[in-house]
Amino acid sequence: MASLQVAAGGGVGFCFGPLDGGRRRARRAVLRPPRASAAVAEDQEKVRLGESSVAVSKLGIGAWSWGDTTYWNDSEWDDRRLKEAKAAFDASVDSGMTFFDTAEVYGTALMGAVNSESLLGDFIRERKQQGPVDVTVATKFAALPWRFGRGSVLSALKKSLERLGLPSVELYQLHWPGLWGNEGYLDGLADAYDQGLVKAVGVSNYNEKRLRDAHARLKKRGVPLAVNQVNYSLIYRTPEENGVKAACDELGVTLIAYSPIAQGVLSGKYTPENPPTGPRGNTYTPEFLTKLQPLMNRIKEIGASYGKNPTQVSLNWLTCQGNVVPIPGAKNAGQAMDFAGALGWSLTADEVEELRTLAREIKGIKMPIEES
Repeated sequence: MASLQVAAGGGVGFCFGPLDGGRRRARRAVLRPPRASAAVAEDQEKVRLGESSVAVSKLGIGAWSWGDTTYWNDSEWDDRRLKEAKAAFDASVDSGMTFFDTAEVYGTALMGAVNSESLLGDFIRERKQQGPVDVTVATKFAALPWRFGRGSVLSALKKSLERLGLPSVELYQLHWPGLWGNEGYLDGLADAYDQGLVKAVGVSNYNEKRLRDAHARLKKRGVPLAVNQVNYSLIYRTPEENGVKAACDELGVTLIAYSPIAQGVLSGKYTPENPPTGPRGNTYTPEFLTKLQPLMNRIKEIGASYGKNPTQVSLNWLTCQGNVVPIPGAKNAGQAMDFAGALGWSLTADEVEELRTLAREIKGIKMPIEES
């Protein structure tokens, strides 16, 4: 769930080793392109999802907040928020971030919201009116208790395609493990792949055992398991601790990281005196934010040496892990452009480990769905 929310197979990051001050300054001068066009060109490089044929931008955009009124947007969705979401989409495309992740459960009409898939489909159509646009779309199947068998996957997918206004999508994922019927759901993914409705398939919120079982079952059908989408950030490193990251690297499955800046907490804009509002405030309390400050201070110091802010450092830390595609959520154009600043440069290996060491001092956040 983002709400219940690379090159394939490689565990090799793109981080530089220790450098002396002079070499570091020289390297940074090279890594900062003098022209915006050069930066965009580099950011548009693609990475392949697992062993599939689908290649995506190194950084994607999560569309959980688009249309949502249950967790985001202060329980309201209006024309202003719609325009901001459209601006976020356009700014993402303009910055070379052309991979968009949505789901059928993002946004519900029962709560006065608009479905995220419908919004993304509208944005793509509007953008195409200006000329060709090359975007990669991922969406997800909700393993609701009353859905049974492989046919339920195909039925849900076709409805998602209708909302998106697309004949197929590049990636279709099981949003979370079902209480039952998971083998049938995997067969449904394989059926969708065989019928050409999707170009790649994946799972989300799967622990190591479930991941290995899904990989094996799909392999028997000749279908590669392309991704496992899980919660992963500098302060939520459960995929490193529960074997999921290592299994993804071993099996050639790309790890897609949702909540990569911990729902905005790693941006540095929240403090013990100014915690987030709404549901996020229940997790990121003033007490938690107090414990977070030493790490945030070091992130800011490291970022300043590169001319980068905490959001960009936190996203870059994830890309340095190798075989990881972060998908931060962009609610407006400013956030999207901010995310783009995480590309085209790299932390050193020493900096990556220093931040990991500091982050270990912070008590982890539990996600029971990954332990089921």
